[in-house]
Amino acid sequence: MKPVSELLKKHQGTLWHVRPDESVFAALELLAGHEVGALVVMEGGKLVGVFSERDYTRKIALQGRNSKETQVAEIMTRNVITVTSDTRTRVCMALMSEKKIRHLPVVDGNTVVGMISIRDIMDDIIADHEHTIAHLESYISS
Repeated sequence: MKPVSELLKKHQGTLWHVRPDESVFAALELLAGHEVGALVVMEGGKLVGVFSERDYTRKIALQGRNSKETQVAEIMTRNVITVTSDTRTRVCMALMSEKKIRHLPVVDGNTVVGMISIRDIMDDIIADHEHTIAHLESYISS
């Protein structure tokens, strides 16, 4: 398996984020507009949390709260688990499974360089398996 930095290349440096003082509704608009399941929450250039669809469903929808009146800071996940761009995808997969999370911010030093999702990991695994199968087929037929 490859390092996370390889997965981030397909994102082309894009990092969707929201401020903690923005409304949950505004964050939902960003999620929908960019077709992503989570956003990093940044304040003053620092990672302070993650806002995900799961945060919304469990802390707004199920509790009958108003997404236009609630700030992201009130419901975001604060204890964020991160990886570095050198972390191998297999380690990320194990971490996501163990912690039951679907998104991992990638932080090098104090800089957030991206975020990967379980979909990124699965796409990598599938591509790796397809490469192996093609290589084996080529070997067998030669």
